[in-house]
Amino acid sequence: MASTAATAASVPASVPVARASSGPSSPSSRSGPAPPASSEPPGGDTSVPAVARLWPVGTRPAVLRAWQPPPTPYGRGHRGVDLAAEPGSPVRSVAPGRVSFAGRVAGRGTVAVELTGTGSPPLRTTFTPVRATVKKGDEVTGGEVLGTLETDGSHCPASCLHWGLLRDRTYLDPLSLLPARLLHPAPSRLLPVPTGDDGPGPRVR
Repeated sequence: MASTAATAASVPASVPVARASSGPSSPSSRSGPAPPASSEPPGGDTSVPAVARLWPVGTRPAVLRAWQPPPTPYGRGHRGVDLAAEPGSPVRSVAPGRVSFAGRVAGRGTVAVELTGTGSPPLRTTFTPVRATVKKGDEVTGGEVLGTLETDGSHCPASCLHWGLLRDRTYLDPLSLLPARLLHPAPSRLLPVPTGDDGPGPRVR
């Protein structure tokens, strides 16, 4: 029998990661809203261009649980990332695209967006639990609100958004969509400013 040990995924050092609960969870809570992916097809495209213009919630939310790709299609893993957010928070499309699904999966609100200009088949982002304000077929821009975060205590110990990314049926790391400027904000700099007779003084920029 193939090993079902999860492979740990690295998270950029500058992204805040909160410690997740180590208690048992059901297969559906480990996997997020989408069904388990099939084995990656030979020569499948796993490239991820950094096309995101913003985080889907907040400005730089804590990552409660990172992406952990399963070693087998039905193995244990975490097929997405969990981002800390309060219920009712707006959930936004990270890049331009088309809504390919807006409804409920296993009782949980889910929105999926196929991202424009990401190849064939296109990259598809998923968000749950979300009360959708868009419908299938809608064209959305980067930053456009897709819905609001619902309350769901079955996936995270605290309120969170589960953000997934697929190309066809292959799961990928959603954080790969974020450019460096969003993952690694530039540090503040001290610049001189006039302060009258005392000469220039520092100010933070």
